[in-house]
Amino acid sequence: MKGFRFLLLCAVAYLLLSSVAAVDTLRHNQTLTDGETLVSSGNIFTLGFFTPGNSTYRYVGIWYANMSVQTVIWVANNQNPMNDRSGVLKIAEDGNLVIVNSTGVVWTSNVSNAGNDTSVQMLDTGNLVLSSSSNSQNYLWQSYDHIGNTFLPGMKQGFNLKTGQQWYIQSWKSLNDPSPGDYTDKLENPEFPQLIIRKGDEKHYRIGPWNGVRFIYGGIPLTTGKIFSPTMYSDENEVYIVLKTSSESITARTFLNETGVLQQYYWNQQAGQWIDVLSMQQDVCKKYNLCGNNAVCGSTASSTCRCLKGFTPKVPQKWQMQDWSDGCVRQTVIDCEKEYAFMKLTNEVNLPDLLQYSVNNSMNLQDCQAMCLSNCSCSAFSSLQMIGQGSGCALWFGDLVDLRADTDDGVVLYLKLLPSEIDSGGGSNKKRRLVIAVTTSVVLAILVLVPLGWCFGESMFTSQELGHEEELELPMYDLFTIKAITANFASSQKIGEGGFGPVYKAQLETGQEIAIKRLSKNSRQDLNEFKNEASLIAKLQHRNLVRLLGCCIQDEERMLIYEYLPNGSLDSYIFGQHSHLHARHGSLLDWKKRYDIILGIARGLLYLHRDSRLRIIHRDLKASNVLLDNELNPKISDFGMARTFNGEPVEDKTRRVVGTYGYMSPEYAIDGFFSIKSDVFSFGVLLLEIVSGKRNRGFCHPEHELSLLGHAWNLLNEGKELELVDPMTGKEYAKSEVSRCIQVGLLCVQRHPKDRPTMSAALSMLDSENIILPHPKEPGFYTERSLQEFFSANDAPSTCNEMTVTLLEPR
Repeated sequence: MKGFRFLLLCAVAYLLLSSVAAVDTLRHNQTLTDGETLVSSGNIFTLGFFTPGNSTYRYVGIWYANMSVQTVIWVANNQNPMNDRSGVLKIAEDGNLVIVNSTGVVWTSNVSNAGNDTSVQMLDTGNLVLSSSSNSQNYLWQSYDHIGNTFLPGMKQGFNLKTGQQWYIQSWKSLNDPSPGDYTDKLENPEFPQLIIRKGDEKHYRIGPWNGVRFIYGGIPLTTGKIFSPTMYSDENEVYIVLKTSSESITARTFLNETGVLQQYYWNQQAGQWIDVLSMQQDVCKKYNLCGNNAVCGSTASSTCRCLKGFTPKVPQKWQMQDWSDGCVRQTVIDCEKEYAFMKLTNEVNLPDLLQYSVNNSMNLQDCQAMCLSNCSCSAFSSLQMIGQGSGCALWFGDLVDLRADTDDGVVLYLKLLPSEIDSGGGSNKKRRLVIAVTTSVVLAILVLVPLGWCFGESMFTSQELGHEEELELPMYDLFTIKAITANFASSQKIGEGGFGPVYKAQLETGQEIAIKRLSKNSRQDLNEFKNEASLIAKLQHRNLVRLLGCCIQDEERMLIYEYLPNGSLDSYIFGQHSHLHARHGSLLDWKKRYDIILGIARGLLYLHRDSRLRIIHRDLKASNVLLDNELNPKISDFGMARTFNGEPVEDKTRRVVGTYGYMSPEYAIDGFFSIKSDVFSFGVLLLEIVSGKRNRGFCHPEHELSLLGHAWNLLNEGKELELVDPMTGKEYAKSEVSRCIQVGLLCVQRHPKDRPTMSAALSMLDSENIILPHPKEPGFYTERSLQEFFSANDAPSTCNEMTVTLLEPR
């Protein structure tokens, strides 16, 4: 009996060792049948048989392991599906990886002279590799060389210049059919690379060219610190790009769907779903050469297309009907006997498509200009590498194709024109007012009446209403222009609502995106507060403060024009009330990014309190008034309630208390006293909100009635302060750094102003591990009940998660 058990155990062990169901490698004498899988060693990718969507066919493919949504990233037999489950994956006698079924060979890796000692392995990168057992690092074949509709970090997209092989993405025919679809995404022009999405042979969308750091037009705008960053590799053998993620813990992919839209996703483990980070071709101007040759697509409300300077519509009648396909032609045909100059277009247009062009890596910009001047057919030139002073030379001949308004930093195109065609002081460095395409009579009326209104009128830019324009030191935008680019303040352009009115997104004729803050007619902000905000921000220059571009004061309208920050406000990233936003944004803020945001806000506030030309108290610092730029750097905004001081002491008292419930210090909310220490209190609240992912106002705990501040203080006293940390932050953080931040936050929200540190001291405490921190005293508004009772007694609104309140003290 014992001998039988021993033999049985040996048999089971042999079967387990022979099975490939739980291993990553298939060897020469093994098979993988339908229902069995290879799983990478880290349990990240699975190779096996599957059926896509509502199809009835069987395929061999690779998908992510342990995900609630099966996401296939590669298919072997995508052009030859099986109609039953008889398929087998194995190593053939000639060493190739093959799929066979009852009808014969369905698919093969098709390697010449593979040998008879090969094996295939499923790697954690998603790459399936065939190699010799004697040299496993030398891949005879790999799935990475045969990309489907999914591009993973580590894959190559580009050329092997020696073999002629090209790595590119190709869409599926449909979600149910993985056979090659209509769209491809290929790297073209290896000497000046750009990505082209084609439908068949027809260009559909263009990304690039590469400027030495990134693609400078319309695509892969994400940079280091976000989800993806592209890297270009180039030598005498290969030219290709690789996408890298900002962290190895991020699972991300680029996907070309069946309609030709390139999308980038990352996996949100907590939400159990893919989050769409970027979908390219989101506006009309992404369509290839929409406006025709020598015309710029800007997708503004006034006009989608415009001719380059010195050009005119080829068929004006068609342009009036919004048919721009014929493009533009030069107003004056190039005459080789005449002298020409160049108009420098900085951050105005992307670089044209590479059709008739020439590149030279050794030329400098002066040589490039001379070369273009000496060639009668040359239309424009630019640097190849737009880093520092630029290097290399790119020349365009004939028509300039696929132009789009582009405000990316560093994009410079030199357009060849007659000197008479170039504006005096031309180029984009000179600030210019927008010109809206309207009838001649309306244009003339605007040109005459608007300047008169600025100088003499009482309902436009008058001294009675605003004083001299020089008082604000800002560019002025006329109301007609603002209405045009916002489609008369259409709801579709609205991106938010501030304490003083709505905020609209718009686009200038140059293509620059802007945010327009429009003062509502029943707003509490009077003209002086409006002037205050405009004049303040115009004088402030700091990387952590929002940049004001101009304003409009005309008729009864008052508007501020800011830089547009596409990542919106901090509150949508740290608070979980809007679950879809929290799932999408919250996990982007790991502890390092949250810590950087805290330091950035502190530096911006320190600049206001100490380093700017005037001492400034913000009075309304809160999460929704901190905006995030492309790289999630914070910028303090909304200075409508700010007060300025020329010197010490920086404090005052007001009968009109304005601010936000949950962020106001006790001495300001109760008695109207405000100082730089009032801002310090608001900063402390905001710091604790960033750490915890919870709002101070409305904070609710099942075991007590403390505010967020009181809850944090109790946890610190109990040595449990790390329990405050938002789970969305992840587990990778320095505990001492987080603990120090919480302690500094609590020092900033102490009840009495004299106990709170200055922003200079707070920043030093945050930035140094060597400073011994004092233990914070009890915070102001220790309990949530005390906070609610005070504001209820003053008839403050309490039905919203965040509300700007005004408390008027009787005379």
